[in-house]
Amino acid sequence: MATEARELPPKQELLRDDGECYEEDEEEEGEEGWDDWESDGEDAAAGGLLCLFCSSRFDSESSLFSHCGSEHRFDFQKVVRELGLDFYGCIKLINFVRSKVAANKCWSCGQAFPGNNELCSHLHVPEVSQLEGKVPWAEDSYLRPFMEDDSLLHSLSIFDDDEEEDCGMPVERGECSAGNGKLAGPQGNGLNTINGDCSDIGARFQKAVTIESTGGDKNGSLLEEQTDRQLKITRASVTAKEIKSVDDNYFGSYSSFGIHREMLGDKVRTDAYRDALLGNPSLMNGATVLDVGCGTGILSLFAAKAGASKVVAVDGSAKMSSVATQVAKINGLLYDENTEVEQNRSPHVISVVHTKAEELNHKIQIPPNGFDVLVSEWMGYCLLYESMLSSVIYARDHFLKPGGAILPDTATILGAGFGRGGTSLPFWENVYGFDMSCIGKEVTGSSARFPLVDILPSQDIVTDTAVLHSFDLASMNESDMDFTSSLELGLSGSDAAVPGVTWCYGIVLWFDTGFTDRFCKDKPVVLSTSPFSTPTHWSQTIFTFEEPIAMTHEESVADSSASVGTAECPAVTVRSRISIVRASEHRSIDISIETTGISSDGRKRSWPAQIFNL
Repeated sequence: MATEARELPPKQELLRDDGECYEEDEEEEGEEGWDDWESDGEDAAAGGLLCLFCSSRFDSESSLFSHCGSEHRFDFQKVVRELGLDFYGCIKLINFVRSKVAANKCWSCGQAFPGNNELCSHLHVPEVSQLEGKVPWAEDSYLRPFMEDDSLLHSLSIFDDDEEEDCGMPVERGECSAGNGKLAGPQGNGLNTINGDCSDIGARFQKAVTIESTGGDKNGSLLEEQTDRQLKITRASVTAKEIKSVDDNYFGSYSSFGIHREMLGDKVRTDAYRDALLGNPSLMNGATVLDVGCGTGILSLFAAKAGASKVVAVDGSAKMSSVATQVAKINGLLYDENTEVEQNRSPHVISVVHTKAEELNHKIQIPPNGFDVLVSEWMGYCLLYESMLSSVIYARDHFLKPGGAILPDTATILGAGFGRGGTSLPFWENVYGFDMSCIGKEVTGSSARFPLVDILPSQDIVTDTAVLHSFDLASMNESDMDFTSSLELGLSGSDAAVPGVTWCYGIVLWFDTGFTDRFCKDKPVVLSTSPFSTPTHWSQTIFTFEEPIAMTHEESVADSSASVGTAECPAVTVRSRISIVRASEHRSIDISIETTGISSDGRKRSWPAQIFNL
């Protein structure tokens, strides 16, 4: 193990072999070199309000809904009026329709179609009476904007005219009547300051807008309704803005060449994907391939080389999308619609799209039956850190053909207990002949509060290895990313043979991913980040106990008067109940560990739960 384990950093801050930090070097490199990278033919983001059904954009809400009514038989105002939808319900309806159109399904009857053109030809006037009392967009999940930065949600004003007329006095946008003839003042600045933790957004909204309601007066009642509508839409939009901020930082961090150099230089990682793609011609020859989170485009290059007929490489970073485009171009693999194809075979098969995977269908026409293969290197520290898996699951459900291959198709989190050598204590006890163990104790105490990412030598593993949780990427749901499971650990064979007590200082987790023979029939591949295998850039994730636990083999006689887990009464089994859930902060995870020691006579001792955040 390295002399000092490090707290979990962003990937872009990992160290070089010479000890220098990538981040600083790459920022300088980015400032000097990115001007040379230009995207080939990528259109600038279009402005205006996007139609609910097609790619048309409009300058105003009224012209958009007029178009929806005349071209797509969707009379928004009529649906709202006949169903009596409030502002809240309108937001849900818009997000519901956008979600159905993205899946090429009719919003009113649910019928699915191979593409948007067929869907738009099918659209019909809904039977509003059949929807009364059981609208399919009633779930609060539809408050969350389906489309990032949906300008329509922020400009929606279907209620404005009626309400201003009822109030008996004009109320300008950004102002709110106090119910007593006075204006409470602009709301805009107050709302714009809402960020970060939105758990108490209601209280902060009330601070931003002073309301002096007179109780039963009509203006006060209307004001409360208006405030309630604004609060509800603000809650939804704040969540979207927070997610966008985290996503911008996340995709921005992958704009550094340093992290891509590290990942490409990880031979275990890159060889596994290369072998899975190039080693399975029965899967790849002539296949259409979707590469989610393409980065430099290395997986797309492998797929093209393996004989894919079409490869769509998707990345949320504008810089890396440009880089991937240039890389594909200089290697003669970039798709060019103006290039003549001879006998329907061409090496120019890669198209690069700058977008989040969830919005791919807004950028390109998805193949009629979906893609044959979805490939992605989505894994983070402890497998789930960064939570890119949710994007892969979305792409699988919306863009992969039924029965299509997802690579990799399995993922497993494993764990074991580690000994004193897995901590920094030995280093601090002898620093050039000086005892600095006081520092080591403080560092170890800190490690019990923060997970560490480091290479843990296999000789520091003191227990058996056990599987914590397995995922089937071909069938799992996004909710399956949150789970609770247990590890039951006894001393490993080598440590059990040593008489006396062995101290377990914590739990180390790692993961394996499999390209199994379900899809890779010619050459199955396993990518392992185990401490017993060649190290990878993922290392292992280390969770240190508040206090070490003494362990021994089953034949030992325990002192019935001593506490379990001490030298006088060592545990024969350590059971760790581990919960991993997505944190409130987008792309982070929370991990709790509840540990119980079991002695040879069956007595148990439990330690307080430890909470970690990645």
